[in-house]
Amino acid sequence: MRDLILLENLESIMTLGPAHRKDGRNLNADDLAIIKKSSILCSKNEIIHIGAKESIDQQLQDRIKKRVDLTGYSVTPEITDSHTHLIFGGNRSDEYTMRLNGASYEEIALNGGGINHTCEHTNQKNEEDLFIDSVKKIEKISKYGVGTIEIKSGYGLNVKKEIELTKVINRLKNHFSPRIQIINTFMAAHAIPKKYSNSNQYLREVCIPCLHEASKLNIIDFVDIFHEEGYFDERDVRELHRECQKLNLKMRIHADEFCDNKGALIADELNFLSADHLLAISDEGIKSLANSKTVATLLPGTGYFLGKKQAPARKLLDAGCKVAVASDYNPGSCHIDNLLLIANLAAPNYKMNQAELWASITLNSAHALGLYNQGAIIKGLKPRFSFFKTSNLNEITYSWTENYAEGVEEVDQFFF
Repeated sequence: MRDLILLENLESIMTLGPAHRKDGRNLNADDLAIIKKSSILCSKNEIIHIGAKESIDQQLQDRIKKRVDLTGYSVTPEITDSHTHLIFGGNRSDEYTMRLNGASYEEIALNGGGINHTCEHTNQKNEEDLFIDSVKKIEKISKYGVGTIEIKSGYGLNVKKEIELTKVINRLKNHFSPRIQIINTFMAAHAIPKKYSNSNQYLREVCIPCLHEASKLNIIDFVDIFHEEGYFDERDVRELHRECQKLNLKMRIHADEFCDNKGALIADELNFLSADHLLAISDEGIKSLANSKTVATLLPGTGYFLGKKQAPARKLLDAGCKVAVASDYNPGSCHIDNLLLIANLAAPNYKMNQAELWASITLNSAHALGLYNQGAIIKGLKPRFSFFKTSNLNEITYSWTENYAEGVEEVDQFFF
C-alpha cells in the first residue's frame, strides 16, 4: 500500500522537539532544534520520519506515494492563532482616532462605543454576509502561514444572534476543513447590553440559556468569558463554569487585562485551558500559572493598539509559565490580523529568545486549544506544517514586513 508522502530536500526543518519535551516551558534558543538539508516522511495523519531520506528503511520506501522536492523551502510546526474575534460587522476606525486624541477604551465604551457598537452592526448583518466576510478574512490570514484559527462568537449579545454566530463558525470550520482548522469558541459573555441592570442578570437570562441551546447542536469546542471590571465578575465566571461542567465543555478566560482581578488564579483553580491578556497579572497570578496546566496567552497587539502597558512576559517565562501569543484580531482593540507580525514586534519587547517566540505561536498556542497532537515536528504528531520560501528561518523573524509563507500545492493535494 502506497500511503506516504516524502517532503524531501528541505533547507531547514524547525522541529521544536526539545521544546515539546519541556512542555513549552523554560526554553533556550537551542530548543528550536533546527535540522538542515533534510526530509520529512509522513502519512496523512502522522509524522513517521525526520532526517536524511537515505536512512528511511526499504519497507517505508515502498509505501511512498508522492515525493515533493522542497529545495528552497523551510518548514516550521503550523502557526496557530488561538484567540480571535474575526466575525463582526462594521468597524471602529472613529474610535481609534478618539483614542489617539486622548479618550480611553473604557470611556468610549461608556459612551456607546466598544463591543456594544460592534454588536449593533453585527446584528444588522445576515448570516450569509457574515460567512462571506469571514471566509475572505480567513483566506488572508492563512497566507501568513497560519493553519489553525480559533474564532469566538460574542458580537450578538442576544440568544438568536449568538446561536447564529456559533453556526457561522461551524460553517467556516466545515468549509475550510482540513486545510485550515477552525476552533469554535462560544462567548456570549463578552459584554452586557444596556437594557440589563447587571452582568449576572444578562448571564442568567441570555448567556446560559443560549449556551444550553447551542450545546444541543454539538458544535461548540470551548466557552470563554470576559472577566473584568465593568464586564463579568468572579461570581459570573464560577456560575458559567458550573454550567459548562454539566455540558462537558471546557473553558477559557479573558483575564487581568485592565486590572488584576485574580483571573489567573481562578483559571488555575478551575483548570481552564487558557488565561488570555494578563496585562495586569499579579506576582501571585504568575506563580499560580507557573504551576498550572493553564496556558498564559499574551495578546501584545492589543497593548500596542490601545497604547497600554504590555503583559510582564519575561516574568511569566522566567517563572516557568507556558506562554502562548495570539493576535486577538477584532474590530476595536486589535485590528491586526497578522499573528506572525505581532509576535515579531513583541519578541524584542518581551525579551523572548527564538525558541520562546516560535513555541508561543505553534506548540503552546496549539496546547491553549487542547491540540496536544501538533505544534512540533516529531514522530507521532500530526503533520501540520507552515512552509516558507527561504533557506534561512531567521529571515522570517528579521524581515517584519516580508511574507515568506507560501503554500505548496503538491503537499496540499496529498493532505487535503
